[in-house]
Amino acid sequence: MNTIFLLILILLSAGFLADLVLDLINLNHIQPQLPKLLEGRYDSEAYCRSQSYLKENGLFGVLISTLTFAVVLVMFLAGGFTWLNTFVYTITASPVWSALLFFGILGFLSDLAGVPFELHSIFVIEEKYVFNKTTPKIFVVDKLKSWLLALLIGLPLFAFIVWMYSLTGKSFWLIAWAFISLFSILMSFFYSTLIVPIFNKQVPLGDGELRTAIEELSSRAGFQLSRIYIINGSKRSTKANAYFSGFGNKRRIVLYDTLINEMTTPQILAVLAHEIGHYKKKHIIGTMILSVLQTGVLLFLFSLVAGNPALAKALNIAQPNFHISILVFGILYSPLSMLTGLLFNYLSRRFEFQADAFASDLGYKQELGDALINLSEKNLSNLTPHPVYVFAHYSHPTLLQRLQRLT
Repeated sequence: MNTIFLLILILLSAGFLADLVLDLINLNHIQPQLPKLLEGRYDSEAYCRSQSYLKENGLFGVLISTLTFAVVLVMFLAGGFTWLNTFVYTITASPVWSALLFFGILGFLSDLAGVPFELHSIFVIEEKYVFNKTTPKIFVVDKLKSWLLALLIGLPLFAFIVWMYSLTGKSFWLIAWAFISLFSILMSFFYSTLIVPIFNKQVPLGDGELRTAIEELSSRAGFQLSRIYIINGSKRSTKANAYFSGFGNKRRIVLYDTLINEMTTPQILAVLAHEIGHYKKKHIIGTMILSVLQTGVLLFLFSLVAGNPALAKALNIAQPNFHISILVFGILYSPLSMLTGLLFNYLSRRFEFQADAFASDLGYKQELGDALINLSEKNLSNLTPHPVYVFAHYSHPTLLQRLQRLT
């Protein structure tokens, strides 16, 4: 045991306990009575079901986080990470391949161990509350596709970063920053056209009342739009959603078929007016710039300690390497990561209020409120989360906060 190892244990334990306390406080804050602001606008039976759903889901989440913490703690205390490091070096001495094997084995085993919990969440909890539409075949195919994407995208990206480190040393962070930033920007442009079709079908919205209404809305909002798609979200869940993706001539609206089936045309327009508000208020660009800056800071800080023998010695490893440095740094960085997470969530909540106001100014105040209630009711959302939990974890304001702003 040394100072860094003790610090690792302290940070791991503190992070787990903080999240556990917040989760339990939030679960105990669920109110049995429907909030007065929603009386007459929210189905009371759905509210009762949401209480049961939130408690069951919340307790299951606590179980998963507790088991995850226990496994990670045992891996540190029993030298599991040290053993794995030794094992990969019996296969290869290459710094690139050893790093890929180290995190590849960890990632694969972690994901595999999580499969029983995913199955319980999807086929027991979600099934019980009539959300699940995923079949065992879809689950298996999705899992295989996600592993394949990790190999085709994640592996080359990480290999390039490790290779740059082996060539340039501590200055690698500048090249890695530029590479990751470029990759993120390209993914934001092409995610809907390259990644989404691997898992879902997207078809253009045909001519009719809804398409005409959407085109009129985009014209009135001064928002050029021609790509409107419907995605078969009902393939996996009854939960509804909608999102924008891309920039410029790659920009598109994607509507879940469940959203179209469960909302009126004015409500759908209100949701889209809100999303247009994000673009008009420059929230998408602003968030991307902040994310790029955050990545740069993270990589710079990591470059200061990458390869430091003290990080390797914390795990009783004589020879420092890139992957062990990442593992230890990731934990030591967690307090700063928590602070940046709080900042991003705060800004995101402000952006949501501004987008709501934009939709309201376009004349969709009532319709947006009704759409938000509809979504919360169908998804059995938590209407009364604890304020501290909201501050720590919510990227969106609560339903009640948004309705109060809209009144």
